[in-house]
Formats: sequence, structure tokens, C-alpha cells
Amino acid sequence: MRAEERKRHILARARADGRVDVAEIAVELRVAQETVRRDLRVLDEHGLVRRTHGGAFPVESAGYETGLKFRSHSMVPEKRRIARAAAERLGDAETVFIDEGYTPQLVAENLPTGRPLTVITASLPTAAALSEAPATTVLLLGGRVRGRTLATVDHWATRMLAEMVIDLAYIGANGISREHGLTTPDPAVGAVKAQALASARRRVFVGVHTKFGVSSFHRFAGVADLEAVITDSVLPAGEAHRYSLLGPKVVRA
Repeated sequence: MRAEERKRHILARARADGRVDVAEIAVELRVAQETVRRDLRVLDEHGLVRRTHGGAFPVESAGYETGLKFRSHSMVPEKRRIARAAAERLGDAETVFIDEGYTPQLVAENLPTGRPLTVITASLPTAAALSEAPATTVLLLGGRVRGRTLATVDHWATRMLAEMVIDLAYIGANGISREHGLTTPDPAVGAVKAQALASARRRVFVGVHTKFGVSSFHRFAGVADLEAVITDSVLPAGEAHRYSLLGPKVVRA
């Protein structure tokens, strides 16, 4: 197998499985582990994967994005810790935007149910999860439903958000970096996120450590726009500090 074919195969496996293991793929391709590491370095340099100890995971881009089904089975304990820490930052907010995605959905499920709260969301699963809470009013944004994430996008959603003043927005992203800010593969999704942030007085990012240092296709916000960044404890303390120098409080749950 030629080098380019091998790299394409490695990338396809990473995207299909959510990660690729150096030892396993070396056996599969019948090549040395160092050959696989060299291929992963090239893929990393091209922004297609992020290398980790013993392997790599795929970077979401304009041509590749994970779906809600995959996200709901990936790093769930870390996402639950992030969600609990994020919900603790609610404060006296009475109107809250919950972004699409599994981690924001977990944040919504951790919000208090014993006080009046209005939740605005583009996420169908989040709206369904909160609809039975007696003190919670759920406003579901209209628009085209993306099958991959079960969330609404396009001008119907952004127009509704533009008419609102929201106390607090919990926002997710496919990537966050100090150089390029918060990014997502789909500009239609980015437009909803950007409008939600523009309409909110306070802005909190929630996301696992694998999103850090990653840049996707469409930029919709800067790190300095955020009040807080909530992630898991695997993000190195030094890296967390570098993000905090841009303005937000960084919490490693």
C-alpha cells in the first residue's frame, strides 16, 4: 500500500471509529508502528487528526462531523462532570440559551427545576428533556432540522434569537483554539451560535479536552468573548492557564 493510500485508510478508520490506535493499525496494515506514527504526524500537520498518546482522533471539518449518536457515547463521564460544573454557574439567570450537542444537553438536564426558568434552544432532544419540568418554559427555535445533531438552523432560528435578550448562553463548539477561537464545520450552525452569543449577557463554553487546540471550518466567536470555559481535568493546567490569559475563567471539572 502506497503512503497516500495508507494515510487515507488511517484517516477513514479514525473517522469511522472515533480514534485510531497506532499498534492496532500497524498490525492491520502490516507496517511498522513508526510508519503509522509518521503518517499520523502528516495528518496532524494538515489538521485532519489530533495525535494523542498511542494514537490519534479525527478533527471535525467541513467534510467530516460526528453525529449526536456518537457524541452521546464518547467520554460521557467527563461530559457529565462538565455539565454539573457548568450548571453551577447559572447564578440568578432567568433566561438561558442551551446550544445543540450532547454536552449542552447534559447541562440543561442539570439545571434546577424548582425555580422559574426560560430555556431557549435549537436542540430537539434538549427541548424534549426539559418539557416536563413544571417550572421551566421551553422555547424551541424554528428552522431546518439537521439530522446529524437534531437541531434547527437557518434564518428562522437566527431571527428569533436576534429579538431576544438572554441572561446566559451555554455554548459548544467542534473546536476551540487560542489562535482561531470557537469553530464549527457548518456555517449555518455557526450563525445560530454567533447570534446566541450576541444576544446573551453572559457566555459559557462547555466542551471536553479533545476540542482544545482544534480548528474547524467556520469561526463564530473568540475565546475573549467568554465569561468561562468549562472542560475536564485532562486538559493540562498550563494550557488552561494560557486560555485564561485571554479573559475567561477556566474550570477543569
